[in-house]
Amino acid sequence: MSTFTIFLALIIIVAFLLIVVIMVQNPKGGGLSSSFGGGGGAQLGGVKKTTDFLDKSTWTLATLLLVLILLSNVTILDGTATAESRVIDGQQEVETNVPQPIQATCSQS
Repeated sequence: MSTFTIFLALIIIVAFLLIVVIMVQNPKGGGLSSSFGGGGGAQLGGVKKTTDFLDKSTWTLATLLLVLILLSNVTILDGTATAESRVIDGQQEVETNVPQPIQATCSQS
């Protein structure tokens, strides 16, 4: 199993967790925290802490996803690419079929 495959699996897992955390939140301040009796003057059972946890986990998962994507970019061509170009080195000639322009001859009398 290559390093890129491991990074790809981790990216998929983190992306799924990020989707779940975002879907639990409500953009109007409800979401998971409102189902525990929040919204009034008194905060019962740490509802404010639930909102803080969801906010921090969103940022943490988003940062982790970005780091994993950048690291996977480093390993995607690990060992399969060469730094030299065959075309520049002259090892492989490229044929180009570019049509030649038609030269019109005009005779002025």
